[in-house]
Amino acid sequence: MAKAKESTEEKKPGRFAEIRQGYRAIKQLDGKIGWFMLLAALVTFAVIVGIGFLLGGLWRWYMVLIAIPAALLAATFVMNRRGNKAMYGVLEGQAGAAGAALQSMGRRGWYASTEPVAVDVNRASKPGDMSGAAMVFRALGRPGVVLLGEGPKQRVLKLLKAEERKTNRVAPGVPVHLWVVGDGEGEVKVSKISSKLTRMRPVLTKDEASVVNKRLKSLGGLRTGVPAGMDPTRARVDRKATRGK
Repeated sequence: MAKAKESTEEKKPGRFAEIRQGYRAIKQLDGKIGWFMLLAALVTFAVIVGIGFLLGGLWRWYMVLIAIPAALLAATFVMNRRGNKAMYGVLEGQAGAAGAALQSMGRRGWYASTEPVAVDVNRASKPGDMSGAAMVFRALGRPGVVLLGEGPKQRVLKLLKAEERKTNRVAPGVPVHLWVVGDGEGEVKVSKISSKLTRMRPVLTKDEASVVNKRLKSLGGLRTGVPAGMDPTRARVDRKATRGK
């Protein structure tokens, strides 16, 4: 047992290995990422070392020691920022993009799922094609419930209103915010979802949010027209679901 545990721990990648893996993944989306990281590192190093030379004396060498890790930190920061930008650029316009944008919110005190709570599939679409589907995703935090709709606007608005009524039925008095995801007027871009959620003013306590989350779970999952065996966030057939029938 102990040997198996040690073996598992040895397989975990270190910090630099994780950064290297992240860099390779981001480079596939942003071919210029290496140049921007190098520029950030060089500028940071030059500024800090320059300050050291202006101060003179031992400060020169002291600032060199500070400049090396600071340059690495600046490069990593640029990698993360441009990586997020590239990722959101890929997500824009894709089915399920709002759900993907909610992935990190669980670490920020939100109850959020990458799967939609409601879907309206265009009956004229080909089997497996979710590009014309209207979807609603839900996030719950101390600011209340946020329903995010994406897809054809009229159908999205209809779905949002329906989900708002269901939410008010099980969690009366809790603020419900309706967002339409897109790049039009009055809409929220996928890249802005995370930052906008974190800036919202809290009105519930953590305990109250936990109680509301349990009530919302009573609503269950998808309730609208999704073809059997369809995974709406990936636009493909869920083979496990079809075999279970």
